[in-house]
Amino acid sequence: MNPWLPTSPCTPHHCARHHAPAAGRARTVARLVTGAVTVLAGLLCAPLTLPLGRPARRCLTRLWCRAVIRAFGVRLRVRGTATDGGAQLVVANHVSWLDIPLVAAVLPGRMLAKSDVRHWPVLGPLAARGGTFFLDRDRLRALPGTVRDLAAALRGGARVIVFPEGSTWCGRAGGGRFRPAVFQAALDAGVPVRPVRIRYEPAGPAAFVGDDPLLASLWRVAAVRDLAAEIQVLPPVPAGRHTDRRSLARAVEHAVAPAPAHVLAPAHVQAHASVHVHASVHVPAPRGAAAPGRPAHTAVASDSANRPSPSVHQCASSIPAAASSRRTPS
Repeated sequence: MNPWLPTSPCTPHHCARHHAPAAGRARTVARLVTGAVTVLAGLLCAPLTLPLGRPARRCLTRLWCRAVIRAFGVRLRVRGTATDGGAQLVVANHVSWLDIPLVAAVLPGRMLAKSDVRHWPVLGPLAARGGTFFLDRDRLRALPGTVRDLAAALRGGARVIVFPEGSTWCGRAGGGRFRPAVFQAALDAGVPVRPVRIRYEPAGPAAFVGDDPLLASLWRVAAVRDLAAEIQVLPPVPAGRHTDRRSLARAVEHAVAPAPAHVLAPAHVQAHASVHVHASVHVPAPRGAAAPGRPAHTAVASDSANRPSPSVHQCASSIPAAASSRRTPS
């Protein structure tokens, strides 16, 4: 494990445990099969959407991802207004592999992920088909080029989704600092940043942390009788409000930090959500700001699981391309 990569104290043994009612083996298997079939159907039909415009493709992506989420037995509630505006950098806290279809079900766009995700069963093809940017986290020199690619996509009107904590956190006791590298893309492209807050109830089954195997996590999610997910779309941070990536990252981190605990409403809320929640959510205490006084060149682009090297997404420290490839403490 690289000591400079962001990590969290979350582990499957402590954080994935839960006492939620089980769905039963037959229902769990049915959910896994249905989820895989739903993903495969979307992949096979995706080429048919190529002649369509971006708004139509985004609408179909929303429907597909919501169907995938529901197939795994997860109920979704959307809070806030998810407008289908122009280019923006969507930034969310990171709990699980489930965050990927969850965000895409509300704000579909091109995601930033570590290269290993391309080879995941079920989710790998889903990510690749969605135009994901893949970053080899072991090649530090690739990060500046990736940031340039993100900025180019944003300038072209795309929506880009990142998880800048650099690792997954179970959501029980706060989260990680937002690494600033990817925020440079928003500054270079002159686009707003859209913060997004993700919660699960119960928190344990959804948490994909530490060295948790993907297949074990898929089974755990499908095996819960009632797993609820909430995604809250927060007001955007306008372009130009912050002039450097570190202050922008801190501002967005504060916006995404958990709000006071509340109870998710029954399943009739928000007409635009295709699936709803009827369970309560456990919300951890707010986390603090990033520590000041860090080297100006150090930043981490994230889309990563909490496994310093084999993680859900990607995470790497950012330094100028001409500098040494040795990672800088974060």
